[in-house]
Amino acid sequence: MATDWRKRITSSPGMHRGRPTIRGMRISVEDVLSNLGSGMSMEELLAEFPELTREDVQACLTFAAEQVRRIPA
Repeated sequence: MATDWRKRITSSPGMHRGRPTIRGMRISVEDVLSNLGSGMSMEELLAEFPELTREDVQACLTFAAEQVRRIPA
């Protein structure tokens, strides 16, 4: 079952220049994805950002997948 990222990913013009963040925190979706993409494990990511949950990280991945699906072929 896909994570409903809309419950966790928010965007506000005053934070990270309107880029998507996790639950209004100063942790952006881009930060999470960049760390995972550079080889950081889920456990390392959660240790580095203790305010994140596994569900937050899954929401970032689901959000990213949906964005990619929107790119015209």
